[in-house]
Amino acid sequence: MLNERVRIGRVSFLLLWVLLTVTSVARDIPDYQGFVSDYANLLSGSERTSLEMKLREFNSSTSTQIAVLTINSLEGETIEDFAIRVAEKWKVGQKGLDNGAILLISKNDHRLRIEVGQGLEGIIPDIIAGRIINNIIVPEFKAGNFSRGIDGGVEAMMSAAKQEYDAIPGKPPTAAGRSGRTVGNLIYLLIMAAFLPVFIFGGLSRRRRGLFWGGPFGGFFMGGGGFGGHSSGGGGGFSGFGGGSFGGGGASGGW
Repeated sequence: MLNERVRIGRVSFLLLWVLLTVTSVARDIPDYQGFVSDYANLLSGSERTSLEMKLREFNSSTSTQIAVLTINSLEGETIEDFAIRVAEKWKVGQKGLDNGAILLISKNDHRLRIEVGQGLEGIIPDIIAGRIINNIIVPEFKAGNFSRGIDGGVEAMMSAAKQEYDAIPGKPPTAAGRSGRTVGNLIYLLIMAAFLPVFIFGGLSRRRRGLFWGGPFGGFFMGGGGFGGHSSGGGGGFSGFGGGSFGGGGASGGW
């Protein structure tokens, strides 16, 4: 009986040691440096700045947040597991909307993944994420053009989030897509025409960091705010994403 207890104790200790060892070797999640965290140095300084500003502007205009993370190695972890751990820590996207996505690239492993927030899974389903990887990013990576692949992939992700991405390269926009944009432009012109008297007769004054138009019917304020708890201005800092959640949607690939 005593020997049996000793054996069980030893087995239990061994299992605990293995569990702690496996947990300890999982690589750390890097801190985000903004919308673009290029730890593998795949982008030049100007390329990173340009991409950062593009993603900030996209966030400000749509509230959708797309983050880019490059690392040198997964250190033995699968890219799917690592991507979801990054998503859970960074919380890209708006809380309650879960409209975030992450483009993750591991340079030495030749692996990449698009991780999609729960709120975007119907808009960027796995098949679309896979086509962005295979049709746009991977060909550039194979040719050694990392910056073009990253920028092209981000552009495609933004188009998909706006439901404007065409998964078939070279195919023109559908008639429905063109008519939808035409109607939107017409509505915009009508709104601007309705407010034209306010612009002409109202007083123009600056308020905070935006503009305030006053007139006989009152006024309205435009500008000043950002999304996701960070400054969206060109020279502002970055204080974090908006609290989005992820459910494992997306696609992976390699080159």
